[in-house]
Amino acid sequence: MRRLLAPRLIALFVLGWALFSFPLIQLWDREASLFGLPLLPLGLFFVWAVLIGVLAWLMERDP
Repeated sequence: MRRLLAPRLIALFVLGWALFSFPLIQLWDREASLFGLPLLPLGLFFVWAVLIGVLAWLMERDP
């Protein structure tokens, strides 16, 4: 199972890179708000938190 870890980490890196790319970030850059907070910071924080959660899950799984 450990041999699958490196490709999964690389895939997670590529996914994070794609999600933080300018065209996708531009989708969140609107005048709308959620609970009084602008969408751009909320979207960035949410994506960042999900990436960290998936990384923690991958690293802490039993082999």
